[in-house]
Amino acid sequence: MAHLTWDDLQFFLAVAREGQLSRAARQLQTSHVTVSRRIDRLEAGLDLRLFERNPRGYELTSNGRRLVETAERMEEEAERLLLDLTGDISAQRGLLRVAMPEGFASFFSESLLPGFMDKFPNIALELITLPQVMSLSRREADLSVTLDPTKASPYHSEKIVDYALRVYGTRQYLGNHIPITTPDHLLDHPFAGYIEDMIFARGLDYLGDVHPKIRPVFKSSSIFNQLAAVRAGLCLCVLPCYIARHYDDLVPVLPSEITILRSYWLTCHRDVRAMLRERAVMEFIKTHMQIHRDHLLPWPVV
Repeated sequence: MAHLTWDDLQFFLAVAREGQLSRAARQLQTSHVTVSRRIDRLEAGLDLRLFERNPRGYELTSNGRRLVETAERMEEEAERLLLDLTGDISAQRGLLRVAMPEGFASFFSESLLPGFMDKFPNIALELITLPQVMSLSRREADLSVTLDPTKASPYHSEKIVDYALRVYGTRQYLGNHIPITTPDHLLDHPFAGYIEDMIFARGLDYLGDVHPKIRPVFKSSSIFNQLAAVRAGLCLCVLPCYIARHYDDLVPVLPSEITILRSYWLTCHRDVRAMLRERAVMEFIKTHMQIHRDHLLPWPVV
């Protein structure tokens, strides 16, 4: 007779999402040996092979993929029951991995993280700021903040907030050079920018919006490396206003003529969007970014 318990299914879902025993163990706050034993027990109880073991980790079999759908519905109902009984969203728990551009991640950590930890004390949050798009299909991230929306199925994107960028230089740098009065004058100055073939989102390709002939002399995949070069007085750079406003030595160049608008989007797999915990976190991020939106734009928001 097949044997199935919800406790074993929680281990199964963790491995299905993480793809590796070690990462699943970290999410469940246990050892990889325990996770392996529970998966073996579940497969033996069902007399089904749920995973293929290979050097890359654990990959779902066709039986495993079918079980994921059922297990996630059970998980959703268990979370809904807990919420109904307690009336407290803070009862949501587990590991949540969110991928973000490093600039947004710095703003999140400074402005939203205290409220997040207060509202979701039982969620262990992992922020990934790698300069690449994480694979939502392989669950390398549960949620992803992106600079461009995705229209590809089965993913879902929701606009979070607009933000502005301007060209910046230090007071000393600008004071030591002939005043810049037109965009063409920018061609006489060195710029920092992104490495072209490492730009992972169209939203980061904005030097052309400033002037099509600008060619950066210093390139980095990190916005904070570019920031350091500008603050050292080596060049000019396009920076998000919400980052530049932290530094009194930075001055916007031609602000009445050059202001670039971009947007942040919250993207997730369609299946993740249906989960109570992930929906609660998405609503938190969207709501609080709107509360802080005046910090991301250089003019009052009405």
